[in-house]
Amino acid sequence: MTTASKYIKQTIQKEFHKEKDKDYDYKKLYTQKLIKYRALEGSIVKLEKPSNPIRAREIGYKAKQGFVIVFVKVRKGSGLIRRPNAGRRPKRMGVNKITRRISIQRMAEQKADTKFPNLEVLNSYYVGEDGQKKYYEIIMVDPNHPAIVNDMDVNWIVSEKHKGRAQRGKTSAGKRNRGLIKKGTGTEKARPSNRANLRKSK
Repeated sequence: MTTASKYIKQTIQKEFHKEKDKDYDYKKLYTQKLIKYRALEGSIVKLEKPSNPIRAREIGYKAKQGFVIVFVKVRKGSGLIRRPNAGRRPKRMGVNKITRRISIQRMAEQKADTKFPNLEVLNSYYVGEDGQKKYYEIIMVDPNHPAIVNDMDVNWIVSEKHKGRAQRGKTSAGKRNRGLIKKGTGTEKARPSNRANLRKSK
């Protein structure tokens, strides 16, 4: 986090806790925002600018050519599991509480990566959820754009070894989902990868 973004966050938090802001209906504003999100056509929409610029800048966004913000909707829940036809008691049906091996945020990044194959996913952040879906904004970069190639902060993504970062779990959300963020006792099976350890880390 840069020094500027840290002070901006502190200012926003102070304004939030002031006495005069007690009459400010944040819940209503949040509901209106979710209504707009749900009304957007399609589950993947390209935006002109991030809705949360402070958070976007923290994870690498710059307001310059070559950066693209993509809004993605993803369904909530563990997904559809078919009930088996063979007889068994309800406890052994194996239908409820079965989740995917990837997180919903990682699903959102992969959807954006599939939709825009000429771009690479840099990072993403959560913007909201309702009863049916979760909403994320994905920061994507064009590795062939001259502004990106000449930017020393982000031109590492131009290399071929960073191709398909979202699909391989190389983003921040992907590493968190793979169990690579935490270190120490309890994470021995997460490295070098979950699959290398016969999926014993999850």
